[in-house]
Amino acid sequence: MRKLLLSLGCAAALMAGSASADLAVVSSQSDFIRLITGKTLSRPLIKIEVSEGGSISGKGARWAVTGDWIWRDRFFCRSLYWGGSELGYNCQEVRANEGRVRFTSDRGEGDSAEFKLN
Repeated sequence: MRKLLLSLGCAAALMAGSASADLAVVSSQSDFIRLITGKTLSRPLIKIEVSEGGSISGKGARWAVTGDWIWRDRFFCRSLYWGGSELGYNCQEVRANEGRVRFTSDRGEGDSAEFKLN
């Protein structure tokens, strides 16, 4: 279970989701902020808020998720903690469309996690 939550994007790896073609790349910090402002990122057992000020908070399973993020080049780069364990720093590609967002770790080369935007 812990491995499943590691790359959340902001903590859940391994979700392939639908094809990337239907999700547009979010390439700027301002577009990302417009996307996440006032929204909760959710998927089964996970509810996360990513603030425009650079913080991450929420729950993954029954444990707290906290962290910080910055926008570097065209990637969402975050440091994340889950249940008190450090999950590390990772820069992720962000794609979004129609009330959903997908984070792909390792600058778009790794595992993906897709969330509903509520």
